[in-house]
Amino acid sequence: MRGQLSLSIVEASVGVVFILAVTMGFALGVPSPNTERPQLDAYAEDTATVLANEPPRHGGETRLAEVTRSQAAFQREQDSLERRVDRLLNENLLYRIETPHGAVGYERPAGVSAGYATVPTTGGEVTVWVWYV
Repeated sequence: MRGQLSLSIVEASVGVVFILAVTMGFALGVPSPNTERPQLDAYAEDTATVLANEPPRHGGETRLAEVTRSQAAFQREQDSLERRVDRLLNENLLYRIETPHGAVGYERPAGVSAGYATVPTTGGEVTVWVWYV
């Protein structure tokens, strides 16, 4: 009889722990997956793809190849590039386009989740950063 009593206590204890675990799972919930970063990466990739496939305004293979060709080409085209990216992205997004000869857009704040995409060109890599306002 003594062995049966201790087995019942063990079973009851396991049952109580199980019920508490299930209750805590419902009460606290499970963390939701972080969908912000993949979405920002997609915005950056889409923007980079559009810019990488657009024809240049003055010369070169693509718009991005044109702005990476030289410092003078970047300075000539930076305002146009900025206006184009403003039209491509939603109003709730900010961006920064970094080239070997300079950057357009906004300074990226520290601690803000951002997505990015990198495009190789004949004049160097171009990185597109995107984050929420």
